[in-house]
Amino acid sequence: MRGPLILGAAIAVPAAALAATVPSALSQIAGGLWEVSGAPGSPAPIRQCVADIQMLAQFEHRSRNCTRTVLSDNGTSTVINYRCGPSDFGQSQVDVVTPRSLRIATQGISAQLPFNYVIQAHRVGDCDKNASSPRH
Repeated sequence: MRGPLILGAAIAVPAAALAATVPSALSQIAGGLWEVSGAPGSPAPIRQCVADIQMLAQFEHRSRNCTRTVLSDNGTSTVINYRCGPSDFGQSQVDVVTPRSLRIATQGISAQLPFNYVIQAHRVGDCDKNASSPRH
């Protein structure tokens, strides 16, 4: 009976460590003012000040406080699973095109409805104090 408990503890520690770290694919990506195109229901790109680049992985739930777990990370692509309370969740694959350009394929459940879409995110500058326009 002791063997399974020890093995379970050994598996739980690395999963918790992954959740607390920035994936290597995103470690060289800077926060700042990002322009996101392709969001459902938005005819124009959305500009958003992003301090933690992992927040783009939960774009559907960007105004929510969610827990994130890194499922895979190969240096240029990462898969992040996240949960926002008891019923909203998602999984996103973030591909680094360049240090200023990301492709994000995301799917999950939001407000009891499924979502599945791909967005493009481009860093357009630094955030000003009001987080509404880039600094030059």
